[in-house]
Amino acid sequence: MKILVINCGSSSLKYQLIDMENETLLAKGLCERIGIDGRLKHEAAGKDKYVSEAPLKDHKDALKAVIDALLDPEHGVIKSVKEIDAVGHRVAHGGDHFAHSVLVTDEVKSYIKKYIELAPLHNPANLTGIEVCEHLMPGVPMIAAFDTAFHQTMPEKAFLYAIPYKYYEDYKVRKYGFHGTSHKFVSQECAKMMGKPVEELKIITCHLGNGGSVTAVEGGKSIDTSMGFTPLDGIIMGTRCGSIDPAAVLYLMKKEKLSVDDMDKILNKESGVYGVSGVSSDFRDVENAEAEGNKRAAIALKMFDYRVAKTVGSYAAAMNGVDAIVFTAGLGENSAPTRANICGYLEFLGIKINAENNNTRGKAIEISTADSKVKVFVIPTNEELVIARDTKEIIENM
Repeated sequence: MKILVINCGSSSLKYQLIDMENETLLAKGLCERIGIDGRLKHEAAGKDKYVSEAPLKDHKDALKAVIDALLDPEHGVIKSVKEIDAVGHRVAHGGDHFAHSVLVTDEVKSYIKKYIELAPLHNPANLTGIEVCEHLMPGVPMIAAFDTAFHQTMPEKAFLYAIPYKYYEDYKVRKYGFHGTSHKFVSQECAKMMGKPVEELKIITCHLGNGGSVTAVEGGKSIDTSMGFTPLDGIIMGTRCGSIDPAAVLYLMKKEKLSVDDMDKILNKESGVYGVSGVSSDFRDVENAEAEGNKRAAIALKMFDYRVAKTVGSYAAAMNGVDAIVFTAGLGENSAPTRANICGYLEFLGIKINAENNNTRGKAIEISTADSKVKVFVIPTNEELVIARDTKEIIENM
């Protein structure tokens, strides 16, 4: 059984084609800087890496480029899309309606569309991915795996907001959390690297990329996470502001005579490191600008590191201790300075970083010293494998 997994982010699209008979990776790739300029990186088993700099104006362009790469006579691994038995899609927000992965139907798509108001940067891309794949691969089953599912174990004290309770009862306004598939995977991998059952560990997972979140995983279950009712809450991100005083939003709306849609655009698409730096939503661009002496870029990066460290510290308190911290996703896996700066705030926990080990990109490794009281790891996430496993299970039970 060959399963294609599509993971549409706000400005990126990751994919893997996996032979689920033995979970062999046939091909993988990344479309990045979607809507900025565009780049496709494609890698097939036993073949040379392929990079295309063709513009990708939206996720539809990106998905077409993925299919073309998989079918390419030189770089591809299949001769026809009919070789793909099913497609698993990451979907950001499932509200409280979906606690597990499901077969995509018209009703499921209507719910994904309904929750666009809760995940305006992601659910539209996720829905586009499903619909484009349905068009390109008619009759192939589509599976939706929801980011919110892993966080359904949060207790009420963590997921409720201190607003009138009727808003939770009537509209389900609460913290949902996101990146659940990633946090689940890397926490389990962390336990394996430590040689201990995940049920015995307190782990803080830091999924840091253009979108980012931090999760407290106690005994293998999410007990708190930084994103909230929508992916806008929590740490600073590429274009999202993260946590902010709600009164500041109301103040700006009055001062600037902004509509709700205007404010939504500002907070989701014009804020974060992009809003502060004025450079880009891509952390690499901001880091380059900092190196060239751009003060606003430097401030944006310092703000980011500081907010992540504060969140990690609060989750150590929430779990009354921490055994390990994990860095994952694009920035977490590849930026040694980011990891070092964040851990620099956490020395009070007894954390010591091995500078040589930390100077790594995209591979699983412990970056703490032997005498560090808290283990620190870099673990590449593999949301796609988790989604593929769910997809296989659903298809086999159809």
